[in-house]
Amino acid sequence: MDPSLRTATGELRVIARRVMRERGLLADFSKAVRSETNAISAPATADGASVRDMRGLPWSSIDNDDSRDLDQLTAAQARPDGSTTIFVAIADVDALVAAGSAIDGHARANTTSVYTAAEVFSMLPEKLSTNLTSLSEEEDRLAVVVEMTVAPDATIPASDIYRASVHNRAKLAYNAVCAWLEGTAHPPPKLAAVAGLDENLKLQDQVAQALKRVRHERGALRLETIEPRAVFDSGVLIDLQPDEKNRARELIEDFMIAANGVTAKYLARSGYASLRRVLRSPERWERIVTLAAEFGEDLPEAPDAVALDAFLARRRAADPARFPDLSLTIIKLLGKGEYVLEQPDRRGEGHFGLAVRDYTHATAPNRRYPDLVVQRLLKAALVGDRTPYPDDELAALAQHCTEQEDAAAKVERHVRKSAAALLLERRIGERFDAIVTGASEKGTWVRIDRPSVEGKVVRGFEGLDVGDAARVELLRTDPARGYIDFATVGKTR
Repeated sequence: MDPSLRTATGELRVIARRVMRERGLLADFSKAVRSETNAISAPATADGASVRDMRGLPWSSIDNDDSRDLDQLTAAQARPDGSTTIFVAIADVDALVAAGSAIDGHARANTTSVYTAAEVFSMLPEKLSTNLTSLSEEEDRLAVVVEMTVAPDATIPASDIYRASVHNRAKLAYNAVCAWLEGTAHPPPKLAAVAGLDENLKLQDQVAQALKRVRHERGALRLETIEPRAVFDSGVLIDLQPDEKNRARELIEDFMIAANGVTAKYLARSGYASLRRVLRSPERWERIVTLAAEFGEDLPEAPDAVALDAFLARRRAADPARFPDLSLTIIKLLGKGEYVLEQPDRRGEGHFGLAVRDYTHATAPNRRYPDLVVQRLLKAALVGDRTPYPDDELAALAQHCTEQEDAAAKVERHVRKSAAALLLERRIGERFDAIVTGASEKGTWVRIDRPSVEGKVVRGFEGLDVGDAARVELLRTDPARGYIDFATVGKTR
């Protein structure tokens, strides 16, 4: 069959399901999970006086255009002293998903939703994640609310966490909100339809920008990568388009980082062990120093987040078109994040990339199992109950969640490569500019631009290291295995 006429969605779906199994992930829900799900007919409702009624706030969600598993809502209130109260509502998934249930068992096995171009393998049944436990538009839902007082200098002098009923007044999308915030488009219709929501979101944006500025002053890294998204037309793969950061995405990210920090500190202050998300000091700092030197920059011999971020900021200003390539290189050299057990009386390493000491994952319990675990710990802490997870179980969960997150990332990457291999089938022999994204005993990888695709260098890889620029020729593709093979035909700096 002519590759241009191939229906790619079905082929990619077969590949995705096979790779899920190979990576030890469950592609389907068991009969027991389906039975439990069928027995749940309504969202959870308030179960006592400890649940506050916060439905009057101008809550809204901002997510991808096609997202239905809505984990967070945000709202803001200006205060007379010039500070701002930021509210982050997190879906109370635990209210319907009982620990030890079959549904919980599936979520615990996979630990995360897996998003591929062919199919989304949800951590929870869609009846829950996209409906009954989702903070859906124009619906009352239970939530765990993180309330933060943000001072004019962007510090957080006070915070609180409690359970509440909330109501999502508008389901908004990143791109449309970004265009409106930047003044290049009218407000989205759903935003304009809610009285006062425009001013509330502008206040949220102002606070988020201040939080981001302070984080960067502390050394939070300004990285910008391009994740290709498959574009289909009647089942035919026609392109891979970048899914880029924007101001609305950053608004949500900044609030979630702040909320995760408040959550971690709350658990420690309450005397509960917890799961922390950490990124240790860079595994290959020496290579980062060498890479900076190639741009005429000096970095200190010891890992220094502030110095690294300053270098990144200068490179972004000097060469914005190639900055995503540099960002990807730095990410590879930083190493992987992981989950760890942290005792309340001990301080761990923190997150090097975010420049924060106290950090967990708590804001996406529909999509990530660590967030559901942390939510259960929080709810126990709120009422002074015994921890639902002994230390040894938390430690085992930390390792398991790290391993399964890595497996899920490999599934998503494999399917992206399979999609790219399908797209490049007719371009064998063409040459591309590339940047080296990986170099080890396992092999050398490069990423080309237009389309943004990563492949392996199978010939001429000698002497290449992460961050090097090269000219490569496409030798072959194998969609089933996600293989894209290149040979180098030149190297530049």
